[in-house]
Amino acid sequence: MKKRVKTLAGVLGLLAIASTPAFAQTYPTKPIRMIVPFPAGGGTDFVGRLVAKYMGDKLGQTIVIENRGGANGGIGLQEVARATPDGYTIAFTSDSPLTTNQWLYKNMAYNAERDFIPVVTVIRLPGMLAVHPSVPVKSIAELIALAKSKPGQLNYASAGIGNFSHLAMELFTQAAGVKIQHVPYKGTGPASLALLGGEVQMGFNNVQTLMQNVQSGKLVALAVAEPKRMAQHPELPTVADTVPGFEMAPYVGIVAPAGTPKDIIDKLSKTAIDVMKDPAVAKQFYDQDLTVSVLGPAEYAALLKEDAKKWEKVTKAAGIQPE
Repeated sequence: MKKRVKTLAGVLGLLAIASTPAFAQTYPTKPIRMIVPFPAGGGTDFVGRLVAKYMGDKLGQTIVIENRGGANGGIGLQEVARATPDGYTIAFTSDSPLTTNQWLYKNMAYNAERDFIPVVTVIRLPGMLAVHPSVPVKSIAELIALAKSKPGQLNYASAGIGNFSHLAMELFTQAAGVKIQHVPYKGTGPASLALLGGEVQMGFNNVQTLMQNVQSGKLVALAVAEPKRMAQHPELPTVADTVPGFEMAPYVGIVAPAGTPKDIIDKLSKTAIDVMKDPAVAKQFYDQDLTVSVLGPAEYAALLKEDAKKWEKVTKAAGIQPE
Protein backbone atom coordinates (compact mmCIF):
# COMPACT_ATOMS: atom_id res chain seq x y z
CA MET A 1 0.00 0.00 0.00
CA LYS A 2 2.83 2.38 0.93
CA LYS A 3 4.54 1.62 -2.37
CA ARG A 4 1.36 2.52 -4.30
CA VAL A 5 1.03 5.85 -2.41
CA LYS A 6 4.66 6.76 -3.18
CA THR A 7 4.18 5.88 -6.85
CA LEU A 8 0.99 7.94 -7.10
CA ALA A 9 2.68 10.92 -5.40
CA GLY A 10 5.57 10.68 -7.82
CA VAL A 11 3.27 10.65 -10.84
CA LEU A 12 1.31 13.64 -9.55
CA GLY A 13 4.54 15.52 -8.92
CA LEU A 14 5.72 14.90 -12.46
CA LEU A 15 2.38 16.04 -13.85
CA ALA A 16 2.56 19.24 -11.83
CA ILE A 17 6.06 19.99 -13.11
CA ALA A 18 5.06 19.24 -16.68
CA SER A 19 1.91 21.39 -16.54
CA THR A 20 3.66 24.68 -15.69
CA PRO A 21 5.54 25.20 -18.98
CA ALA A 22 2.59 23.80 -20.90
CA PHE A 23 0.37 26.49 -19.35
CA ALA A 24 2.84 29.21 -20.29
CA GLN A 25 3.10 27.86 -23.83
CA THR A 26 -0.66 27.82 -24.38
CA TYR A 27 -1.33 31.27 -22.84
CA PRO A 28 -3.31 33.16 -24.00
CA THR A 29 -6.30 31.03 -24.93
CA LYS A 30 -8.80 33.91 -24.97
CA PRO A 31 -8.79 37.70 -25.53
CA ILE A 32 -6.78 39.84 -23.12
CA ARG A 33 -8.32 42.89 -21.48
CA MET A 34 -5.94 45.87 -21.44
CA ILE A 35 -7.12 48.79 -19.30
CA VAL A 36 -5.83 52.24 -20.22
CA PRO A 37 -6.50 54.42 -17.14
CA PHE A 38 -6.95 57.59 -19.21
CA PRO A 39 -9.55 58.84 -21.72
CA ALA A 40 -9.40 57.76 -25.36
CA GLY A 41 -7.43 59.97 -27.72
CA GLY A 42 -4.51 60.87 -25.45
CA GLY A 43 -0.87 59.89 -25.85
CA THR A 44 -1.05 56.84 -23.57
CA ASP A 45 -4.17 55.61 -25.38
CA PHE A 46 -2.58 56.08 -28.82
CA VAL A 47 0.54 54.12 -27.92
CA GLY A 48 -1.45 51.46 -26.07
CA ARG A 49 -3.73 50.74 -29.01
CA LEU A 50 -0.83 50.39 -31.42
CA VAL A 51 1.16 48.14 -29.08
CA ALA A 52 -1.95 46.05 -28.31
CA LYS A 53 -2.57 45.44 -32.01
CA TYR A 54 0.93 44.15 -32.70
CA MET A 55 1.18 42.16 -29.48
CA GLY A 56 -2.17 40.55 -30.22
CA ASP A 57 -0.94 39.52 -33.66
CA LYS A 58 2.09 37.82 -32.13
CA LEU A 59 0.14 36.15 -29.32
CA GLY A 60 -2.65 34.97 -31.60
CA GLN A 61 -5.35 36.62 -29.47
CA THR A 62 -7.13 39.97 -29.53
CA ILE A 63 -6.08 42.50 -26.90
CA VAL A 64 -9.13 44.62 -26.12
CA ILE A 65 -8.54 48.19 -24.93
CA GLU A 66 -10.80 49.59 -22.19
CA ASN A 67 -10.45 53.26 -21.22
CA ARG A 68 -11.11 53.90 -17.52
CA GLY A 69 -10.10 57.51 -16.83
CA GLY A 70 -10.20 59.48 -13.59
CA ALA A 71 -8.05 60.40 -10.57
CA ASN A 72 -4.91 60.75 -12.69
CA GLY A 73 -5.11 57.09 -13.70
CA GLY A 74 -6.09 55.87 -10.26
CA ILE A 75 -9.56 54.58 -11.12
CA GLY A 76 -8.36 52.31 -13.92
CA LEU A 77 -5.42 50.98 -11.95
CA GLN A 78 -7.64 50.24 -8.99
CA GLU A 79 -9.66 47.92 -11.22
CA VAL A 80 -6.54 46.16 -12.44
CA ALA A 81 -5.26 45.72 -8.88
CA ARG A 82 -8.49 43.89 -7.99
CA ALA A 83 -8.52 41.69 -11.10
CA THR A 84 -7.76 37.97 -11.11
CA PRO A 85 -3.98 37.63 -11.64
CA ASP A 86 -4.21 35.25 -14.60
CA GLY A 87 -2.77 37.41 -17.38
CA TYR A 88 -6.15 38.25 -18.88
CA THR A 89 -6.46 41.70 -17.26
CA ILE A 90 -3.46 44.02 -17.55
CA ALA A 91 -2.91 47.77 -17.67
CA PHE A 92 -1.21 50.02 -20.17
CA THR A 93 -0.31 53.15 -18.22
CA SER A 94 1.97 56.11 -17.94
CA ASP A 95 4.32 56.32 -14.98
CA SER A 96 2.50 58.98 -12.95
CA PRO A 97 -0.24 56.75 -11.43
CA LEU A 98 2.56 54.47 -10.23
CA THR A 99 5.06 57.09 -9.05
CA THR A 100 3.31 60.38 -8.17
CA ASN A 101 -0.27 59.57 -7.16
CA GLN A 102 0.84 58.44 -3.73
CA TRP A 103 2.07 61.99 -3.07
CA LEU A 104 -1.04 63.64 -4.55
CA TYR A 105 -3.91 61.70 -2.96
CA LYS A 106 -4.54 61.03 0.71
CA ASN A 107 -6.66 57.91 0.26
CA MET A 108 -5.18 55.62 -2.36
CA ALA A 109 -7.21 52.57 -3.43
CA TYR A 110 -4.04 50.71 -4.37
CA ASN A 111 -0.39 50.47 -3.46
CA ALA A 112 1.71 50.78 -6.61
CA GLU A 113 4.63 48.69 -5.38
CA ARG A 114 2.54 46.00 -3.68
CA ASP A 115 -0.38 45.58 -6.07
CA PHE A 116 1.33 45.45 -9.48
CA ILE A 117 4.08 43.62 -11.31
CA PRO A 118 5.94 45.78 -13.86
CA VAL A 119 6.03 43.95 -17.19
CA VAL A 120 7.71 46.24 -19.74
CA THR A 121 8.10 49.86 -20.79
CA VAL A 122 7.81 50.68 -24.48
CA ILE A 123 7.80 54.44 -25.11
CA ARG A 124 8.88 57.79 -23.70
CA LEU A 125 6.71 60.79 -24.58
CA PRO A 126 9.30 63.59 -24.93
CA GLY A 127 8.36 66.93 -23.42
CA MET A 128 8.98 70.45 -24.66
CA LEU A 129 8.99 73.84 -22.98
CA ALA A 130 7.36 76.45 -25.22
CA VAL A 131 6.46 80.12 -24.75
CA HIS A 132 3.93 82.46 -26.29
CA PRO A 133 5.53 84.68 -29.00
CA SER A 134 4.87 87.75 -26.84
CA VAL A 135 7.47 86.56 -24.33
CA PRO A 136 10.85 88.16 -25.25
CA VAL A 137 12.98 85.05 -24.94
CA LYS A 138 14.42 82.55 -27.41
CA SER A 139 16.33 80.21 -25.10
CA ILE A 140 16.25 78.59 -21.67
CA ALA A 141 19.04 80.90 -20.47
CA GLU A 142 17.02 83.97 -21.50
CA LEU A 143 13.90 82.59 -19.81
CA ILE A 144 15.77 82.00 -16.56
CA ALA A 145 17.20 85.53 -16.67
CA LEU A 146 13.75 87.01 -17.32
CA ALA A 147 12.16 84.95 -14.52
CA LYS A 148 14.86 86.06 -12.06
CA SER A 149 14.25 89.69 -12.99
CA LYS A 150 10.49 89.27 -12.46
CA PRO A 151 10.07 86.70 -9.65
CA GLY A 152 6.52 85.34 -9.53
CA GLN A 153 5.30 87.65 -12.33
CA LEU A 154 5.48 85.10 -15.14
CA ASN A 155 3.00 82.24 -15.25
CA TYR A 156 2.60 78.84 -16.86
CA ALA A 157 -0.28 76.57 -17.77
CA SER A 158 -0.73 72.97 -16.70
CA ALA A 159 -3.41 70.39 -17.41
CA GLY A 160 -4.07 70.11 -13.68
CA ILE A 161 -2.34 69.66 -10.33
CA GLY A 162 -0.04 66.65 -10.46
CA ASN A 163 -0.16 66.41 -14.25
CA PHE A 164 3.09 65.94 -16.19
CA SER A 165 2.85 69.56 -17.38
CA HIS A 166 2.71 70.71 -13.74
CA LEU A 167 5.45 68.52 -12.32
CA ALA A 168 7.80 69.18 -15.25
CA MET A 169 7.69 72.92 -14.57
CA GLU A 170 8.06 72.44 -10.83
CA LEU A 171 11.14 70.32 -11.50
CA PHE A 172 12.45 73.04 -13.82
CA THR A 173 11.85 75.96 -11.47
CA GLN A 174 13.48 74.13 -8.57
CA ALA A 175 16.51 73.19 -10.68
CA ALA A 176 16.84 76.67 -12.21
CA GLY A 177 16.17 78.55 -8.97
CA VAL A 178 13.31 80.66 -10.31
CA LYS A 179 9.73 81.42 -9.28
CA ILE A 180 7.03 81.09 -11.96
CA GLN A 181 3.32 81.14 -11.12
CA HIS A 182 1.29 77.98 -11.72
CA VAL A 183 -2.12 78.28 -13.45
CA PRO A 184 -3.85 74.88 -13.51
CA TYR A 185 -6.53 74.09 -16.10
CA LYS A 186 -8.93 71.16 -16.40
CA GLY A 187 -7.13 69.13 -19.02
CA THR A 188 -4.60 69.45 -21.83
CA GLY A 189 -7.07 71.10 -24.22
CA PRO A 190 -7.90 74.13 -22.05
CA ALA A 191 -4.25 74.52 -21.02
CA SER A 192 -3.13 74.51 -24.67
CA LEU A 193 -5.77 77.10 -25.63
CA ALA A 194 -4.68 79.32 -22.75
CA LEU A 195 -1.07 79.24 -23.94
CA LEU A 196 -2.01 79.83 -27.57
CA GLY A 197 -4.23 82.75 -26.56
CA GLY A 198 -1.55 84.38 -24.41
CA GLU A 199 -3.45 83.97 -21.13
CA VAL A 200 -0.26 82.38 -19.79
CA GLN A 201 3.31 82.86 -20.97
CA MET A 202 4.59 79.29 -21.14
CA GLY A 203 4.05 75.61 -20.55
CA PHE A 204 5.46 72.13 -20.82
CA ASN A 205 3.68 69.60 -23.00
CA ASN A 206 4.47 66.66 -25.26
CA VAL A 207 6.55 67.48 -28.34
CA GLN A 208 3.90 65.70 -30.39
CA THR A 209 1.21 68.06 -29.03
CA LEU A 210 3.14 71.33 -29.38
CA MET A 211 5.13 70.90 -32.58
CA GLN A 212 2.41 71.87 -35.06
CA ASN A 213 1.86 75.19 -33.29
CA VAL A 214 5.61 75.77 -33.08
CA GLN A 215 6.00 75.18 -36.81
CA SER A 216 3.13 77.57 -37.59
CA GLY A 217 4.67 80.30 -35.45
CA LYS A 218 1.92 80.31 -32.83
CA LEU A 219 4.40 79.19 -30.16
CA VAL A 220 8.16 79.40 -29.68
CA ALA A 221 9.99 76.21 -28.71
CA LEU A 222 12.78 76.79 -26.19
CA ALA A 223 14.01 73.24 -25.57
CA VAL A 224 13.08 69.60 -25.23
CA ALA A 225 13.17 67.80 -21.89
CA GLU A 226 15.05 64.74 -23.18
CA PRO A 227 18.58 63.98 -21.88
CA LYS A 228 19.91 64.51 -25.42
CA ARG A 229 18.64 66.11 -28.63
CA MET A 230 15.88 64.32 -30.46
CA ALA A 231 16.76 62.75 -33.80
CA GLN A 232 13.46 64.07 -35.19
CA HIS A 233 14.30 67.69 -34.25
CA PRO A 234 18.07 68.04 -33.93
CA GLU A 235 17.78 71.82 -34.17
CA LEU A 236 16.11 71.98 -30.75
CA PRO A 237 18.45 72.16 -27.74
CA THR A 238 17.72 70.32 -24.50
CA VAL A 239 16.89 71.95 -21.18
CA ALA A 240 19.88 70.02 -19.85
CA ASP A 241 22.19 72.06 -22.09
CA THR A 242 21.49 74.95 -19.71
CA VAL A 243 20.26 73.15 -16.57
CA PRO A 244 22.59 70.14 -16.25
CA GLY A 245 20.90 66.83 -15.45
CA PHE A 246 17.36 68.00 -16.24
CA GLU A 247 15.09 65.53 -18.01
CA MET A 248 11.39 64.90 -17.89
CA ALA A 249 9.35 62.59 -20.08
CA PRO A 250 6.42 60.40 -19.14
CA TYR A 251 7.03 56.77 -20.03
CA VAL A 252 4.34 54.23 -20.76
CA GLY A 253 4.25 50.50 -20.31
CA ILE A 254 2.42 47.42 -19.11
CA VAL A 255 1.78 46.29 -15.55
CA ALA A 256 -0.12 43.23 -14.32
CA PRO A 257 -1.87 42.44 -11.02
CA ALA A 258 0.36 41.12 -8.25
CA GLY A 259 0.34 37.34 -8.22
CA THR A 260 0.36 36.94 -12.00
CA PRO A 261 2.58 33.90 -12.79
CA LYS A 262 6.15 34.72 -13.79
CA ASP A 263 5.85 32.67 -16.98
CA ILE A 264 3.02 34.93 -18.15
CA ILE A 265 4.89 38.09 -17.15
CA ASP A 266 7.92 36.89 -19.12
CA LYS A 267 5.83 36.00 -22.15
CA LEU A 268 4.09 39.39 -22.22
CA SER A 269 7.39 41.19 -21.74
CA LYS A 270 9.17 39.26 -24.48
CA THR A 271 6.27 39.76 -26.89
CA ALA A 272 6.24 43.53 -26.32
CA ILE A 273 10.02 43.75 -26.70
CA ASP A 274 9.86 41.80 -29.97
CA VAL A 275 7.18 44.20 -31.22
CA MET A 276 9.25 47.27 -30.38
CA LYS A 277 12.34 45.81 -32.09
CA ASP A 278 10.47 45.74 -35.40
CA PRO A 279 11.82 48.70 -37.46
CA ALA A 280 8.44 49.24 -39.12
CA VAL A 281 6.72 49.57 -35.74
CA ALA A 282 9.46 51.79 -34.33
CA LYS A 283 9.14 54.13 -37.32
CA GLN A 284 5.45 54.68 -36.62
CA PHE A 285 6.37 56.01 -33.19
CA TYR A 286 9.35 57.97 -34.50
CA ASP A 287 7.09 59.74 -36.98
CA GLN A 288 4.87 60.82 -34.06
CA ASP A 289 7.80 62.39 -32.15
CA LEU A 290 7.88 59.51 -29.66
CA THR A 291 10.96 57.68 -28.40
CA VAL A 292 11.18 53.90 -28.17
CA SER A 293 12.38 53.00 -24.66
CA VAL A 294 12.23 49.32 -23.72
CA LEU A 295 12.87 48.04 -20.19
CA GLY A 296 12.14 44.55 -18.91
CA PRO A 297 10.45 43.73 -15.57
CA ALA A 298 13.45 44.21 -13.25
CA GLU A 299 14.64 47.46 -14.85
CA TYR A 300 11.10 48.81 -15.00
CA ALA A 301 10.56 48.06 -11.30
CA ALA A 302 13.82 49.80 -10.37
CA LEU A 303 12.90 52.88 -12.42
CA LEU A 304 9.48 53.16 -10.78
CA LYS A 305 11.02 52.96 -7.32
CA GLU A 306 13.64 55.60 -8.17
CA ASP A 307 11.06 57.97 -9.67
CA ALA A 308 8.68 57.60 -6.73
CA LYS A 309 11.44 58.98 -4.48
CA LYS A 310 12.21 61.75 -6.99
CA TRP A 311 8.62 62.97 -7.17
CA GLU A 312 8.20 62.81 -3.42
CA LYS A 313 10.97 65.39 -3.11
CA VAL A 314 9.61 67.57 -5.93
CA THR A 315 6.01 67.61 -4.67
CA LYS A 316 7.05 68.36 -1.10
CA ALA A 317 9.42 71.15 -2.20
CA ALA A 318 6.61 72.61 -4.32
CA GLY A 319 4.23 72.53 -1.37
CA ILE A 320 1.69 70.37 -3.22
CA GLN A 321 -0.84 69.15 -0.66
CA PRO A 322 -2.46 65.70 -1.11
CA GLU A 323 -6.16 65.93 -1.94
